[in-house]
Amino acid sequence: MEVKKARFKRLATLRTNAVLHRLKVLSNCSNRQLYEYDEREIDKIFAEIEKMLKVAKAKFNFSKNHDEFRL
Repeated sequence: MEVKKARFKRLATLRTNAVLHRLKVLSNCSNRQLYEYDEREIDKIFAEIEKMLKVAKAKFNFSKNHDEFRL
């Protein structure tokens, strides 16, 4: 069990740092002296990022109720 935990910590740390780095790189596109964009484009970018973040977070969600659904 500890091997799985160590592997999780190692990979989760690497992958989280990679995501954070790519977000920092994306934020470089905010320089209006180098790039031209409108609010609609920015909203589309961040809507997609937020959607994928919710999907990823949901995969980690621990359900407290493991009972079958009933009406």
